[in-house]
Amino acid sequence: MLNKFKKLDWGILLILALFMVMSTLLVRSATYGNPDYLNYDLKQLIFYAVGFVVAIGSTLFDYRLFLKGWFVLYGIGIALLVLVYFVGDEINGARSWFTLPGGLLSFQPAEFMKIILIITVAVLIGRRQGDRLSLTSDLLPIAAFSMLPFVIVMIQPDLGNAIIYVVIVLGMLWIGNVKYTHVLIGLTVVVGTLILFVNLFNLFNTEIKDYLTQQNKEHWYARINTYINPETASAKDKYQSEKSLIAIGSGGLTGDGYMEGDSKNRRFIPYPYSDSIFVVIGEEFGFQGSAVLLLLYFLLIYRMILIAFQCYDLKGSFIIIGIVSMFVFQIFENIGMMIGIMPITGITLPFISYGGTSLLLNMLSIGLVFSIKAHQEKYELD
Repeated sequence: MLNKFKKLDWGILLILALFMVMSTLLVRSATYGNPDYLNYDLKQLIFYAVGFVVAIGSTLFDYRLFLKGWFVLYGIGIALLVLVYFVGDEINGARSWFTLPGGLLSFQPAEFMKIILIITVAVLIGRRQGDRLSLTSDLLPIAAFSMLPFVIVMIQPDLGNAIIYVVIVLGMLWIGNVKYTHVLIGLTVVVGTLILFVNLFNLFNTEIKDYLTQQNKEHWYARINTYINPETASAKDKYQSEKSLIAIGSGGLTGDGYMEGDSKNRRFIPYPYSDSIFVVIGEEFGFQGSAVLLLLYFLLIYRMILIAFQCYDLKGSFIIIGIVSMFVFQIFENIGMMIGIMPITGITLPFISYGGTSLLLNMLSIGLVFSIKAHQEKYELD
């Protein structure tokens, strides 16, 4: 047991400790003076405390047990996704949450399906032992196992997590030695689909708006239309993106100072403590604070990639690559939507945004990386 703890990556733990400090301070600033979000900073500290126990404790668990029971895990994940659609709580227009007794924590199965999907794809790719992936034997089964949770989550509807599933699989396939002809075919299909979607959206703009309004999904239309047609979008639809840019821009190089941000710039921005927390960073700490955060993300990703390179087990490497793909996309999407280069979704900023489910998932992901690193010597001997 002691030998496993010695293999903890202390660099990653230090980065996580810095994230904890930054997240707590930013959540406090974002919720200060609002009675609806009382003690969210203290709750975030509690989530982090539990998260560190999960991450460090996972070091003792042999990750290969997950690989052996991947099909059972996948079945449980799908069952939870289906169950939450029928008996779950609806939050922000999506029926994708279980609220635990007492209301202290909301559990989102779609979040934990990310880890299950990473393990599933790692097993399917790892069967080839580094050889080129076959279309019929590898890519089609991977597509089938990936599309099922994607479709279920889209029905909930949860567009953000559904997109993350796709990104995870694409990142793992790229490292999994996919044939270049298959890459070309895939890119052609993706680009063609996007072009077709944009043209159909503009052609049937009014009909799409009316339909989504009837389904109480008007915010979907607003987000898509604002991104595709910013010049024709209404002032109401562009309000969040414009206010976010103003708030971030007002921070300048050094920011307005902690708890000194011009609150009128972010007063009506939805969820400044969660999805929109990067606005708080940009406004109060400016470009310098944002750059420090991005540097910490870079160091975290760098450390995880180094661990992946040192793996004797290809499946372990694929798991880490899936986790890296998940983090990189979430960081890019969250910051991108705040500065206007990506459409607005409900994707949180890893380790910084407030939230128990997302933070525990991220810490569990790090714990899985720790487990892979700790069990490589045993794998070599086996």
